[in-house]
Amino acid sequence: MSIKAYAAAAALSIASLAASATQGVTDKEIVLGVITDLSGPIALYGKEARNAFLMKADEINAKGGINGRKIKLIIEDNAYDPKRALMAAQKLVVRDQVFAVLGHLGTATALAAQPILLENKVYNFLPQAASKELYDPPSPYKIGLAPSYHSMARASLAHLLSKKKYERIGILYQDDEMGQDVLRGMEDYLKSINRSLVEKTSYKRGATDFSSQMAKLRAANCDLVLLGTTLREAVGAVLEARKLGFNPEFLASAASYSNQVPALGGKAMDGLYAATFTPIPYADDPNPAVRAYYEAYKKRFNEDPGLYSMYSNYTLDVFAKVAEKVGPNLTTEAFNQALKTVKLQPDELGNPGFDVSDNHRLAVRKIRLVQIVDGKWRVVSDWLDTKE
Repeated sequence: MSIKAYAAAAALSIASLAASATQGVTDKEIVLGVITDLSGPIALYGKEARNAFLMKADEINAKGGINGRKIKLIIEDNAYDPKRALMAAQKLVVRDQVFAVLGHLGTATALAAQPILLENKVYNFLPQAASKELYDPPSPYKIGLAPSYHSMARASLAHLLSKKKYERIGILYQDDEMGQDVLRGMEDYLKSINRSLVEKTSYKRGATDFSSQMAKLRAANCDLVLLGTTLREAVGAVLEARKLGFNPEFLASAASYSNQVPALGGKAMDGLYAATFTPIPYADDPNPAVRAYYEAYKKRFNEDPGLYSMYSNYTLDVFAKVAEKVGPNLTTEAFNQALKTVKLQPDELGNPGFDVSDNHRLAVRKIRLVQIVDGKWRVVSDWLDTKE
């Protein structure tokens, strides 16, 4: 049975168990679910996402919670597997009766779980993924964090091509929803300027050997290679290219923007481009608020915070501000009304603002290009409109 068919069957089987408008809300608690990767190929992202959710929840609870209610987090591992994500969502909806699922990590996994959440009026709130289906068509119960990989790929490629004339463009992409979305974005933009990819090659999720793919792109004499990849695959692909003496410019998707990329890949990663809308925190950041966040996270978890920790911090902060706006009578309907009235500016950490409506459920619509320079990501562009 396909993921979509299984999701539909599961949603129907639990429809009779759908909770009231106050599912996940008691006099003392708001119960929230988190689905992330704690044991699969992007567990490095998932671990920091989980850590930041826990840290932010403790911070909010220490100040009295949300209108007197403490946040209770129930965290599930999807192992970056759509089937496991679907089962995790079903558990959170039926057994745990959560009010919302926050920051679901992974495009394919978030898409697999979303139907059950929507069917049961449980919010899919700012998933750590980038697909148009996570915010369009509009639904009261889905609020997207990031522009689609398609639109970010288009905007990133357009910016690079405006700065330099690349002659032969190729792509390596993960053969799933995320990678194919990057591929479509690149191809659509090139078609709009009467160009096309000279080579494209793919890999299965979790692959570790990229020798044949890099040899193929090298044989095509590519001077710009697009990477529709996640963390480990981006590092593995670039290292393989360097080993072959193949040194094109590399432009990665937002899924490869992580402090683990230069940490794992070393000097070979210098020059790699990617897209983002939230900055990675560094210990020497000129912003004192970012330094304070970095130090608090490091002290608690004994490791550096990364991009996905920032996503989680932002997500729970926004959720708390919207729920606080509702007041003591927190229901799904009241929360949706508050979503449309809460308009947030970028915060002190450099996280984006927040602005959604009935017909536009995407929180963030602009990106910036970043590049690894001497082992750290640096912003190298102004804000780029994704036209979402």
